[in-house]
Amino acid sequence: MSSEQFQATYESIHSTGTRLLQYLREIEEGRRSEGNNSEGLHSIEDELNKALEALQAQKYQVAVIAAMKAGKSTFLNAMIGADILASESEACTVCRTDVRLLEAGQVPNLLEYRQGQRKPIPISEGDSGKIRQDFLDRTREIRENNNSDNTTRFELWHPIEAISKYSSLAGFTLVDTPKPNEWQSTGFNTVALKQTALEALRTCNAILFVLDYSSFKDNTNSELLQDLIEQRGEFLAENTGKIYFILNKVDRKSERDREIADVIEDLKKTLISFGIPEPNVYPVSAWQGLLAKLIQQSTAAESQLKDFKRFFSAKYATENEEGDLVTPAPRKIAPQALKDSGIPTVEDTVIQTIIRNSGWNLLNDVLASIDKAAKATEDSLKLQIKGWELEINSLKIKIEKYRIRAEYAKKKVQSVRKSVKEQEQRLTNRFSQGINLFAEGAKKQIQDEIDRIAKPRTDESAKANIEERAEPFPKVDIPSNDVSVGLTVPKAIPILGGSSFFFRVQHPLVEALKKFSFSQAKSDGSHKIKVTTEAEAKQIGRTINEFCAPHIQNWWIDTQDQLIREGGQIREELVQKIQEDVQQISNELSDYLGEALQVELNINPIQFPGFEFKGIDAIIQDQQEVYRRKETKTKCCSKETYDVEAKVDSHRSFYEVDLGETARLIKSKIDEQVKRNLALLERVIEKQVSADFRSAEQQINEYIQRFQDELDSLLRDWETKEAEAEQIRAKLEDQKTALNEYLSELTSIRESLNTWKPM
Repeated sequence: MSSEQFQATYESIHSTGTRLLQYLREIEEGRRSEGNNSEGLHSIEDELNKALEALQAQKYQVAVIAAMKAGKSTFLNAMIGADILASESEACTVCRTDVRLLEAGQVPNLLEYRQGQRKPIPISEGDSGKIRQDFLDRTREIRENNNSDNTTRFELWHPIEAISKYSSLAGFTLVDTPKPNEWQSTGFNTVALKQTALEALRTCNAILFVLDYSSFKDNTNSELLQDLIEQRGEFLAENTGKIYFILNKVDRKSERDREIADVIEDLKKTLISFGIPEPNVYPVSAWQGLLAKLIQQSTAAESQLKDFKRFFSAKYATENEEGDLVTPAPRKIAPQALKDSGIPTVEDTVIQTIIRNSGWNLLNDVLASIDKAAKATEDSLKLQIKGWELEINSLKIKIEKYRIRAEYAKKKVQSVRKSVKEQEQRLTNRFSQGINLFAEGAKKQIQDEIDRIAKPRTDESAKANIEERAEPFPKVDIPSNDVSVGLTVPKAIPILGGSSFFFRVQHPLVEALKKFSFSQAKSDGSHKIKVTTEAEAKQIGRTINEFCAPHIQNWWIDTQDQLIREGGQIREELVQKIQEDVQQISNELSDYLGEALQVELNINPIQFPGFEFKGIDAIIQDQQEVYRRKETKTKCCSKETYDVEAKVDSHRSFYEVDLGETARLIKSKIDEQVKRNLALLERVIEKQVSADFRSAEQQINEYIQRFQDELDSLLRDWETKEAEAEQIRAKLEDQKTALNEYLSELTSIRESLNTWKPM
């Protein structure tokens, strides 16, 4: 499906839906003017309104992830079409930034969101230069104070040149994620950074990995590939259609470097070896693309014009009759330079990916909802027409029988609720197993680290002991179908559906303690060590915290990532079962009513449109906010959660650190967090499953109530307007004829949309 086809289909759905809504309002207004206050059409209008709002408000998120110095900010600026995101020698992305599409004529602005606060804080407003500087100043401030304000994300509202011509993509968002390098950033909340990147992998419609050409021209591997692709190979392989690798800075190729095509071929082989079939790799020069766009817009600064002339103009020079090289003005070169930068190709590819997958799904859901509303209206008109053809006593009998049948249907729906509650408990039990296994694995790994420090050695200096114990754990091959993060324990911990989770310690705790001179308090394997000063003893406690807390949180984030992904799959299966069970009850009811009235009624489809439901990620965030507001002293998702006070005993000539007690305290902290997360988990699953069931229940209840209201209203009108029956039937037939035009339009749109259905 081309962008033009998508735009045309979007407009057709919006136009037909809007006119259908107006048609319904006119019918309802006419009924009210005649004294008929039936609510039969009101619920149909509500559902139609929701669908049309979703069509315009739907978010399409494109995550951009990169290693340090890969040119991510410049690449984002090139897609935005403005030099607004700062780039400097140190990493700038301290937390997630959502670049939202701003309508033409509005003033660009930057907002900051903080933990525990619902409303954002305005940071800057104005042109790109002002926002760029204010954003950079705020970023530096956050780094310097280790994010003491608990900033969670930024939101930048600005026109995005890449999609400026597509009104159908008004909800487009570029998601600037923290770099994998930031996950190990000293003194910063690495958990939130990693959590943001993994959430992007789970929830975004397209993912762009920006890689530095310089790191690949000599066959070297990127840290990004090691930190994300290798560790999430199975997941990325399953989503290969929405993942793209951007080989940036190809303008830096020199004459002696390998051909870019050869570099791309080697990169593809590396990606294939990680389990990503047919990887999509695009070479770009983001800097060239950005400068070309700024020149075309006449917004390039003098320094940017000079950079363009110095680095890019020469390749467009031509030789005149006298043999002199003539370089055209930048404004003449800019269109071709933009095309040659590769940025338009990436933009078109990303847009096509969104249209082909998420865009089609949205149009499909909205069209299905509008079609359901149209057919529900058709059923209402059919029932009214048939009702005016019946004798009043016959009508009363049929209404009473329908009432009894409707109550029976409601009871059957409640039996589905019981089955759903059982599935909810099974799902909770399976997730609880995963969390408990995380706790067991984390506690075992921490104990192993403590044991290695306390392991007795004889006739050796303490420092020599440390060095001997610092040898790395053996590497164990990981099966290709396991989702993992490496390992340093001899055995994997299974979670849920047969997959495994691995705990990794890059640098053993003994290495972190090399700078201290100490010895065991006893030679019998005691978990106590002796140092000469109190300061050393306290510093050892701090070192243990600095080692253990981030590792535990890192393991938990990986566990949570896997649980959420598997939970999403399980939820889809459960939703399908709810849909099938309630649909059967709904079909039985409509069949009964159709036979009783001798009229052909449409199926009332039980729908679960994606635009109506939050994913597990969103519900977890909501519940975490609830916990944070209730327990303001607890930093639920920070490494300080696992900090403990190491037990230090003072003696005459030395100080003694009890590692055994320290390990016990850390384990108790893990148990506390497991208890907290189990409670959070139960609440999340309850809310998710309950919301899904309530949706199905509400749909059939509204269906039942709509016909009940229609029949009751019909009976009231019969008693007062029997003489007008012929005129009323004629009016209803006219309304039905008008409705047929909308039904025909919807059928035509459906046929066209199905020709573009993604595989």
